[in-house]
Parts: sequence; C-alpha cells; structure tokens
Amino acid sequence: MTSTIQIGGSEYAIDKFIDISIPLRFNGRQPNAYGVARASSSPCEAGELIGDTRQGGSCNFEQYTFIPHCNGTHTEGVGHIARERISVVDCLVDVLMTARLVSVEAEDVDGDRVVSSRLLANALTPGTALAGGTPALQSALIVRTLPNDEGKLSAVYDGENVPPYFSADAIETIVAAGYKHLLVDLPSIDRLFDDGKLVNHRIFWNVEQGSFETGPETRVNSTITELIYVPGNIADGEYLLNLQIAPFAADAAPSRPVIWPISSDPGV
Repeated sequence: MTSTIQIGGSEYAIDKFIDISIPLRFNGRQPNAYGVARASSSPCEAGELIGDTRQGGSCNFEQYTFIPHCNGTHTEGVGHIARERISVVDCLVDVLMTARLVSVEAEDVDGDRVVSSRLLANALTPGTALAGGTPALQSALIVRTLPNDEGKLSAVYDGENVPPYFSADAIETIVAAGYKHLLVDLPSIDRLFDDGKLVNHRIFWNVEQGSFETGPETRVNSTITELIYVPGNIADGEYLLNLQIAPFAADAAPSRPVIWPISSDPGV
C-alpha cells in the first residue's frame, strides 16, 4: 500500500519501510565496542516463580543487561558529553523527517581510515547541501561506509579492529549544511580511542572543546545514531526517516531507525 505524507509543504509517496537498525540478540552474536560486557539476558525469579517457559514458568520475563552506547544501534543526545543530565527523549523532537543516504569509502590518513568533508561532497549529487553549498533539504544524513557487509551486524571494535571515523572538517560541513540528525554505521563518529576528547561530538552539538557545559547555541535538538546497518541493496538517495527510540530518560537509548524511499510525486 502506498501512502502520501506532507512535510514542509511538499507531498511524498511512501511504500514499504526498511529497518536500518541492528537487532540486539541477547546472549547471541552482536556488535561490541570498547571491549565492554556483552548484552545478556536471564530469567527473573520471584519466589517460586521463574520467568522462563522452558523451565516450567507460566510466561517469559527476563532481566536484560546491556550498554546502549556499545552493544547495538543507539541514538544519543548532547547529554552524552554534558555535565547536566539531558535526556535523549527530550532532545529528539522530530518524529518524521527527510533524510539523505550516502555511501563513502574512508581514505587512509596516517594509517587511519577517515571520512573527510571532500569524500562526503563527492558522495552527494551536485546541487545538494554539501556538494553545492545550498541549505540542506533533508533533516538527517545517513552515512554508509564501504566496504559494507553483514559482518557489521556482529563486529567487535577494539584495538585490533579499528573502524573509520569522521574528520573534524567533515562534521563541521555537516553542521554548516543544516543537518540536525546524523546516522552512521560506526561505533563512534570520533576516533575509537581519542583520549576521551570527543572532538566531533562537540562540534556536532556546538559545545566548546574540552567543555561539559551547554549554552544558548548548543544544538540540543540534534542527535547522533551509531551502529546502524544499511544493506548493500539499498540505493543511495532521499528517504523518509522515522527515528524510533526507547523512552529512556538517559543520554542514549536503543533505537530503531526505519526509512522509506520517497517520491516527490504522490502519484508515483
């Protein structure tokens, strides 16, 4: 079934959605960053009751233990780097938004793999925000790094498997182009081990380098979503994005971004 939706005075036709989150398989294969404990689950016990039908329980009710930033697809707000406890639920005020998906292959810079502003500009078609210097038509930018395979669904990112990261000028350009939300298939937009500086996070949210304080110019309603996975058969282009997050009163929450290919012609 095709539906029509209006955003900012424009109508778009949408059809079947595409889930670009990584399902979190507790006690199973899962992505991991920084060598933290794996996401796990165990049956809860309450007196003689046990929350596992396989063990004679009347229903399943389990305790889940995980770290959103490291165990799977998650969305974070400025509270991630601020001294003030700012909930990502309060940061994310956009429910439906237009987004652009681009694919980039990081380049080698002094032994690191880096996504630069130049690479992003080349990935976008002429006349769009980064390539042409005009204001972004999309609210969100989705970046798929190449090579791209299903190994990302359970990749362990540590000192041996070091992922690409964004250069500071790339994040500056994304912000200048007007993108409010950034979604990436990496565990961090910063270098994995950067001595805790989180330079790119601070640029994205407009927080002074080295500071933990927000201010009037802080991009409080902007979010970063990490550890997504965009299958290789999904074409670069324009999409409608629904960024779904768990209602955690925390700096980050597990999330499920879903996208729809869109047409500006509702009759398509």
